[in-house]
Amino acid sequence: MRIVSLLPSATEIVCALGLGDQLVGVTHECDHPQSVRSLPRVTRTLIPVDAASCGIDRLVSEQLNATKALYQLDLPLLKELRPDVIVTQSLCDVCAVSPNEVQTALAQLPGTPRVVNLEPQSLDGLFKAIRQVASAVGVCADDTIRRLRGRVEAVAMRSAGVSERPRVTFLEWLDPPFSSGHWNPELVRIAGGIEGLGKEGQPSRRIRWDEVSAWQPDVIAIACCGFDVKRTFQDVAGVQSMSGWRELPAVRSGRVYVADGSHYFNRPGPRLIESLELLAHAIHPDRHQVPAGLPALHRVASPHDS
Repeated sequence: MRIVSLLPSATEIVCALGLGDQLVGVTHECDHPQSVRSLPRVTRTLIPVDAASCGIDRLVSEQLNATKALYQLDLPLLKELRPDVIVTQSLCDVCAVSPNEVQTALAQLPGTPRVVNLEPQSLDGLFKAIRQVASAVGVCADDTIRRLRGRVEAVAMRSAGVSERPRVTFLEWLDPPFSSGHWNPELVRIAGGIEGLGKEGQPSRRIRWDEVSAWQPDVIAIACCGFDVKRTFQDVAGVQSMSGWRELPAVRSGRVYVADGSHYFNRPGPRLIESLELLAHAIHPDRHQVPAGLPALHRVASPHDS
């Protein structure tokens, strides 16, 4: 079986199922596990990677409003790879090659590759996506899903006994701010917090900073989509100078955390479970341990520390 993945989370699902040796092509963003980094890249981005966050947001909005692509397929390479299965998604136009471009490419490929279209909007949706991929290539997903569900249930059981659930604001972008969306509000709930701005199963939305101030979060978690920790901290520096930031409960108590948004929280693959475990530790460190081999979420220094 020759598999091409058109999104990083699908690449991680394929590898979690033990099918990494059947991957023949991945996206320009696929970087986990390490073994996929040497595979042919079948996409490229049209978004300048060094642009400011507000500029990226403006460009994405303009492209989507004009129904223009944000990513391009390398069709000659895709033809050369001769995939039997192509794994893609139609959940988010910002995250992958558009479904229309995939369909156009299919008409030009030799043979008739099977297209697996993933649309997870929750943890249950993730498990369904894993089963979809497994079914397409003829393997069983039961053991993989059982292990992942077990870890989710372990977090939920530990969280069930908390006496207080802190107010949480989970941000997926900072300039402008975007709330959490899809599965991330669910992760907050399972981790023992209350997400006041994002809704489970609903897309992330642009919000105003006065909404954050009105919610008065006890914990702020930041995972900017596609940004690593270093890049995210550049935007955090701008936020810290905003009026009212220093007065937020989360800031006063030093409970503002940054995650690698390229690897965690924004990819609906197996590492959503690690994301949940990391978030649970940040919200209730007395009940949840940091997963073995992983660093805790990065704490933002509070202006009140000194």
